[in-house]
Amino acid sequence: MRCNRMMTDELQQTIEQAWEDRELLKDSGVQDAVREAVGLLDCGRLRIANREPDGWHVNEWLKKAVLLYFPINNMEVTEVGPYEYHDKIALKHGYAERQVRVVPPATARYGAYLAPGVVMMPSYVNIGAYVDSGTMVDTWATVGSCAQIGKHVHLSGGVGIGGVLEPVQAAPVIVEDHCFIGSRCIIVEGALIEEEAVIGANTVITASTHIIDVTQSEPVTYRGRVPARSVVIPGSYTRHFAAGDYQVSCALIIGRRNASTDKKTSLNEALREYSIS
Repeated sequence: MRCNRMMTDELQQTIEQAWEDRELLKDSGVQDAVREAVGLLDCGRLRIANREPDGWHVNEWLKKAVLLYFPINNMEVTEVGPYEYHDKIALKHGYAERQVRVVPPATARYGAYLAPGVVMMPSYVNIGAYVDSGTMVDTWATVGSCAQIGKHVHLSGGVGIGGVLEPVQAAPVIVEDHCFIGSRCIIVEGALIEEEAVIGANTVITASTHIIDVTQSEPVTYRGRVPARSVVIPGSYTRHFAAGDYQVSCALIIGRRNASTDKKTSLNEALREYSIS
């Protein structure tokens, strides 16, 4: 499968043209280009977002390729043992050669990349997602379309990592290396969880969530980004409405992981450092 710079530029040009003129999708060569782009996502040679020295950059044309992949496929029935699926996107396969552990009935769609050493408990990873080496996707956790999950991340049971396909310029949800995401957390709307952050159970992070650092004499509020090494728990703050004052959900940064802390420190151990059960 091709992936040098010149050929990638050709793929991008073809997909950009098809995005502007959907009639081009009737051409078999254009369909082949879309399928090749999704194939490159599937094997990890390309990814929806790349980390550059100045931050994360979205490859919009690859999101367009994913969106164009749906109309060129037909609905098909897939049978896996006692399970039956009816969808336009095939299931991912070849886990043994990819050195990925997949526990039944975990499901990943074709076009999602799972690096060697990934463990999928009964969970779900959608097309366009990138899950890097050593990461655990725990029971009933979901990784949405185009989400980017780093190395040695633990997505605990029931975690919901949102998918962001449209608009194509929107950043996907990104969880960087060595993060620990506690049970039933929800991370959506292109939120960025920077490396080695620890997110306590039931925390909700959206693009507009107030993420309040309460470790100093004055609070500092972030939105859409949890700074590196932060230890975060759910909280609330008082907001005034016409009908009165009410409590609004937020996330509280209660401390930082020490440089000496093992990157595999469990959520409970990290929270105990700050007297949080």
